[in-house]
Parts: sequence; structure tokens; C-alpha cells
Amino acid sequence: MKACRKWFALMLALLLLLAGCSGKGGKETGTSKKEGVVEFEFWAAPNPTQEAFWKKMADAYMKENKNVKIKVSPMPESPSSEAGIQTAIASGSAPAISENISRGFAAQLAASKAIVPLEEFEGYDELISERKMEKTISTWKFADGHQYVLPIYSNAMLFGWRLDILKELGYNEPPKTYSQVLEVGKKLKEKYPKKFLWARPDLVQPTWWARWFDFFMLYNAASGGGNFMEGNNFVADKDAGVKTLQFFKDLQENDLLLTKAAKDPFETGTAIMVDLGPWTFPYWAEKFPKMKYNETYALSLPPVPDDADPANAKTFADTKGLVIYAQASKEQQQAAFDFVKWVFSNPENDLAWFKDTNLPPARDDLSTNDAFVSYLNENPQLKMYAENIPNAIPPIDNEKMVEIQEQIGKAALNPVIKSGKDPEKAWDDMVNAINGVLK
Repeated sequence: MKACRKWFALMLALLLLLAGCSGKGGKETGTSKKEGVVEFEFWAAPNPTQEAFWKKMADAYMKENKNVKIKVSPMPESPSSEAGIQTAIASGSAPAISENISRGFAAQLAASKAIVPLEEFEGYDELISERKMEKTISTWKFADGHQYVLPIYSNAMLFGWRLDILKELGYNEPPKTYSQVLEVGKKLKEKYPKKFLWARPDLVQPTWWARWFDFFMLYNAASGGGNFMEGNNFVADKDAGVKTLQFFKDLQENDLLLTKAAKDPFETGTAIMVDLGPWTFPYWAEKFPKMKYNETYALSLPPVPDDADPANAKTFADTKGLVIYAQASKEQQQAAFDFVKWVFSNPENDLAWFKDTNLPPARDDLSTNDAFVSYLNENPQLKMYAENIPNAIPPIDNEKMVEIQEQIGKAALNPVIKSGKDPEKAWDDMVNAINGVLK
């Protein structure tokens, strides 16, 4: 894996250099140019609702700006959208701008000089101010001080709890601390020996992205949102990390985790807790209409250690955003940025996005802005996601994110749950493994 990554980085750098040299003759990538008209290509996520949104925005923008032509198309997704982007960059055919970029993947692109810092564009400060996203974007700053990604949406991951079953056990709201969770689990087992607190087979698998929805949700809460990485340095809070792993061990030792596959365990009541994103609600509306907010289920931030304040809990942000590619000309880059600024200067466009995609716009004021109040009142299950956008921490900004997160599973989380490995030793082994990846 390391050798493959180094080879790709070298080849990408060489191809970027060659593409840059060939571009000096006047050919521009990702677009064609007519006299007096700037044309550029926008790659939307390979999702029909997102592509439709951006086509609608592009059409409206071009009606107001006759000197700009925007071609919106879905990014290639075979074998993955990331691979499609890497191939396009290496072949000199990248678009001027695309969405669907995570912070971790952006770190790879930034390391190869394939994307450009957004704060250097004219109008950047205005955009951040107009969209009311100062707090949200502050956690996206990269180790080199630049902002390479403009987050579009932010799913502040929450836990769902079967409120109806909690009430049977004598609780009117979800537990907020580790000891409260274990107390609920004990009562659950006394009343329903075959039920579990959390059904999650990924807990015993090293799948790198799965760590976003188990380890990082709880670690971010335990550490108060403390950094896990700073550039190429591992800086995580050991105390918070060991407490997180100990909590997982306590859950397993009390038979509260179901790590075997089960069909719809939360919806059927086999488990009473689940990591939950807002994309689940349309599925429930169609397949499980009995799932009613504040009746069947409730939402909460991740629980925290007993010596921490639940009011300060953070969580993981399932979030992606826009980047502008270095292969485009300066004129195309600025035109692409101006288009994005126009889109996000009007909260009605964010509202349209929210309605079309069910993905909460990355705004600090999503839960208070008048433009969204009516929609959130109609969909109260989304309000807590909106309120916690500033409390959600995006993925780490390291180009070796995949390998790092694989080691969290292999060295720490998986063996703690599967074999009862000592949490402090698991943490130390994980640190050594990650530092080995970083060399």
C-alpha cells in the first residue's frame, strides 16, 4: 500500500507537470473557451438529486451571467469517485470544480498540488460571512493554514434511541454519560435478555470508513472535539482515547453489543441505540412508518465520560464539499468560485438543497435562520442535526487517512471488542502503528 501510494504520488506529480507544460500553448483543461465567454466544467456527486440541483443552479446563474458557460455532469464513479478524480487529474482532464470531496481525500489532492486554496480567491471572506459558516469552516482548516474545501453539507452524526423501550425501562430521555448508558443496558438485559444496546457488525471489522461512525463519534465527544492529527503528527488525547476504548470494552463485557449481522435491528427493537444520519428518515417514512420522532425514537449527541460535561459533547461530521482544481486556468478558477459564491449568497438556495437532498447545509445558523425555520418545524427530526453542525468535527486532514483509520480498527477497537484487549495497551499499540504509517 505504501509503495503504491508513493508511486501514484510521483506519477501524479509528473503528469501534473506535463499537463501544465502542455497548457502553455493555450489549451485549457475541463472546458473550452470562446472569445468573451468563460466556460468551465462542474462535476457533481454521482447522485441524481445533487446533479439536478447543480444543473438548476447553473442554468439560473447563466441567465444572469451571459459571459459564463457551465457544464454540469456527474463525476465518474468506477471503481470510486475518488479514483475517477485521480485518473482525470493524471490525464490532464480534471474539471474546474467538483463537489463530493471529503477532507481526508482533499489532503491527498492538496499534497499533490492538484487543488488550490480557496481563501486566496477574491470574495472568499464575503462568501463565508454571507453563508454564516465561520464556526463550521474553522474545523476544516488544513495543517498548512489553507482552506482547500468549502463544505456544502454537514451531517452532525447523532445516536438514535428507541424512546418507547427506554420508557418501558423507566427513562424519559436518552442517557448522556457512560455510566448512565451502562445502567440503561443493565436494565435492558434484565427485562429483555435477548435485546442489545447497539447492533454494529463493523465494530469487529477494520473497515477504515466505519471508524467515522463508531470510534470517532465517541472520541470526539470524549475529547471535546480535540484534534486527532495535526498535519503529519499524531496529537490525539490519550486520556480521552483510552476512556473511549474502555467504554467499548464495558459494553461488550456486559453483552450489550451485537456484532453479528441482523436485519433492521433498531427498527425491529433488537437493539435500542444506533448511529444515525438524516439520510435514514426517507427510508423510514417508506418502510417503517411506525418510527415517529419523540414517540418511537429520540436523538442525542454521543455520550461522554462521567467526568465530562455532556453539554460540551462533540460528534463526527459526515460532510463533503467543493474544491477547485489547479489544472483550470486562473480565469476559469475565479469564474467557478464566483458561481459558488452566487449560489451560497442566497439562503433560499441552501433551503432548496436541503429539501432536494435531505443533507443539512453547512451553516452555523441553520437552526435559527428564518429561511429554514418553517422547513425544520415541518421536519422536527432534522432540527437537532441542524443545531449541532457547529459541534461536528470533519474527517482528519491527512493523505494517509485510510491507513490511519485502518490501524484504529486493527490495533485498538477490533481487538478490544473481540478479545478484551486492555484499552491502554490497545491505545499504545494503535499509536505505534499509526506512527509507522506516518513515516
